[in-house]
Amino acid sequence: MSDAPRVLFYGSPDFAVPTLQALIDSPWRPVAVVTQPDARAGRGQSLRPPPVKELAEAYGIPAIQPSRLRERAAVAQITSLRPDLQIVAAYGQIIPRSLLDLPRIGSLNVHASLLPRWRGASPISAAILHGDAETGVTIMLVDEHEDTGGIVRQRATPIGESEQAGGLSERLAEIGATLLIETIPDWLEGKITVKPQDDSLATRARRVKKVQGRIDWSQSAEQIARHVRAFTPWPAASTALDQQTIRVTAARAGAPSGTEPPGTIVELGPAIVVATGSGRLDVHRLQRAGKREMSAEEFARGARDLVGRKFGSGDD
Repeated sequence: MSDAPRVLFYGSPDFAVPTLQALIDSPWRPVAVVTQPDARAGRGQSLRPPPVKELAEAYGIPAIQPSRLRERAAVAQITSLRPDLQIVAAYGQIIPRSLLDLPRIGSLNVHASLLPRWRGASPISAAILHGDAETGVTIMLVDEHEDTGGIVRQRATPIGESEQAGGLSERLAEIGATLLIETIPDWLEGKITVKPQDDSLATRARRVKKVQGRIDWSQSAEQIARHVRAFTPWPAASTALDQQTIRVTAARAGAPSGTEPPGTIVELGPAIVVATGSGRLDVHRLQRAGKREMSAEEFARGARDLVGRKFGSGDD
């Protein structure tokens, strides 16, 4: 194909930024981006643009921010751009058929799992929480449903034993950007055979809610360690001590349990050792509400008589 296609990019959070940057640096620089509206965040609740909008504006690329993609004005504005190819990465809304039918070359999505495993909004946290040994990125066709389109290409990667959701998300974002740029030439030349997903193997990763961060000490130490990794940095694995919310930011399953009730602090040292429903959890890093993250030893120095006390359910 002699002329580069007109590319329209859909994306919003940090995960989408490497893909947009890769497109900007390629022959397929987007003519515009479609992203979520600015949202209030932080203690001051000031309006903040999505990371994709910030990057696009830095390169002079216009950003379209409809509250709902089905709005007549949004459909008209996007249609006027006459895209040949649409690229989607963690946009946050289902794209309606009226927009999917626009590009003559199709719409490709960069998804952070090995589909059909972990369709949905939170595939990275789900993979860690369920103890998956590997995950990856899927380049797929976009359809009107959530992550059900045909598979164009995939790339797998092992999940590190102590890898947290934040770090894994950054890795997968880079893998996805690279895989997309490698895929586009073959896609444009018609060299790729799309593989339908096997719906019988599908699992769903629903959107994570803040309340899910609360630690249930009756679970096993292995489950809680995965919980901490899956929900760091957000919504954060939280517990409570003396009615104060404590975030656990690093922990590993330790020795077998004794007879102490779940949540009981049983030992201090390089880690704060806590009894669970099965096994003991070695807590290595913690953070009090509004304070900096610290090591277990620093935390223990700032609290008296920790051994024998119990962590409760977090309310953060």
